[in-house]
Amino acid sequence: MPAIAELNRRAADQRSSAARCHREPGVSFDWQPLLKGDLVELWPLRSEHYDDLYAVAADPLIWEQHPDKRRHEEESFQLFFREALASGGALTAIDARTQLVIGSSRFHGYDKERSEVEIGWTFLARSHWGGIYNAQMKHLMLQHAFRVVNGVVFLVDPRNLRSQRAVEQIGGVREGSRPDAGGIDSYVYRITASEFGQPGRS
Repeated sequence: MPAIAELNRRAADQRSSAARCHREPGVSFDWQPLLKGDLVELWPLRSEHYDDLYAVAADPLIWEQHPDKRRHEEESFQLFFREALASGGALTAIDARTQLVIGSSRFHGYDKERSEVEIGWTFLARSHWGGIYNAQMKHLMLQHAFRVVNGVVFLVDPRNLRSQRAVEQIGGVREGSRPDAGGIDSYVYRITASEFGQPGRS
C-alpha cells in the first residue's frame, strides 16, 4: 500500500484522541492489549500489518453476508484499515502456531453509564473458520473487557446470518436492535460478566 506510511501518521493523532475518549477517569483499560491463547494471539493493529491483513481480506467470500460486500476490493479495504488504525481499539489476529496474520477485531464504544463496551469489526481467514479460532479470540477479548465492564455487546447486521450464529455460539443473547457506528440498524447481542463467569465492574 503506497500511502500506508502517510495513513499511519494521520491515524496517530486520531488514535490519541480516541484513546482520550475511551479512558474515563478512574478506569484503567488497555484498548489495544497483547492477548495470547494456544490458538490465537491478538496484537495491537499497526500499519505494517496492512499487507498481510489485506491478503486475508481479499477473499470475497468473507464479505458475502456483510453490508460492505466490496471490502475485498483494495480501495474499500484501505478505508476500513484507516478507520481501524484511527479507532485506537483494533487488534490483529495471529495464528499462534504459524505466527501468520489470520484476521482482525476491535473494541469500541465504551459506555460508562451502561458499564459496557462493544466488540466488532471481526473477520477471519476462511482457513480458520469453524468456530474454535473465533471462540478463543472472543474469549480473550471478553476476559480482558470484563476487568472493567459488566457487559459486552455485539452489533450484527440482520442479513449476516453467519455472524449471528458465531455470536450465539459464544453465548451472545439477542436483545433488540439499534444503529451501529455506521448508522445501520443492527441486532444487539449481549454477554454479561456473570454469564461469562467473571465479576465485572460496578
